[in-house]
Amino acid sequence: MSYFEGFVVPVPTASKDAYVKHATDAVPMFKEFGVARMVEAWGDDVPDGKVTDFKRAVKAQDGETVVFSWFEYPDKAARNAANARMMADPRMMEMGASMPFDGKRMIMGGFEALVDEGSGGQSGYADGFIVPVPIANREAYRALASKASQVFRDHGATRVVEAWGDDVPDGTVTDYKGAVKAEASENIVFSFIEWPSKAARDEGMKKVMEDERMKTPPEDMPFDGKRMIYGGFAPILDTANG
Repeated sequence: MSYFEGFVVPVPTASKDAYVKHATDAVPMFKEFGVARMVEAWGDDVPDGKVTDFKRAVKAQDGETVVFSWFEYPDKAARNAANARMMADPRMMEMGASMPFDGKRMIMGGFEALVDEGSGGQSGYADGFIVPVPIANREAYRALASKASQVFRDHGATRVVEAWGDDVPDGTVTDYKGAVKAEASENIVFSFIEWPSKAARDEGMKKVMEDERMKTPPEDMPFDGKRMIYGGFAPILDTANG
């Protein structure tokens, strides 16, 4: 089963080029560790929310942009092996010393795929989501997500991933649970939708919102949508490109 390491990072907007270089320089090392795919996506359409949002999730300051990124692994064992190698490699400490962002506010965690549908491949644009879901509603959420996945793909999305929190640590400054004000009985879902381009995403989203299959009564929703955070992100690095 596919496994994902998900990250949300606040990056000074003026340091975009430095961030891209930092991430690109790290690609050979991460591939060596076993990362099958690495995607870094720059905040493009990241709205402010009434209760939660991506900016508050990482305590983003004026002049910072939110980056949504992920590593893909074939399974959890591959991820655990990669993390063990990372922890033991001195190059990771060297990389950490030169990060062009505040690592204390980065949030990260490991997630098991609940839904992973579509052909995937190179991503031209991505919608990212962080969702608090009652643990008891896991199967109901999976069923709803799979149904929605078909709608998104019918309207142009190339891939839909919904991944269930498996190794989501508490942080001292920020973390996924705080990002969506998760309650003790809830777990975190890390989700993204890949599109061939932003234009395809904008057009596709309009059709999705009008699709009758997406009209679920509020009482049938297996999570609190008011605390879900979402945004649109433009990939700045995707190792699926080769």
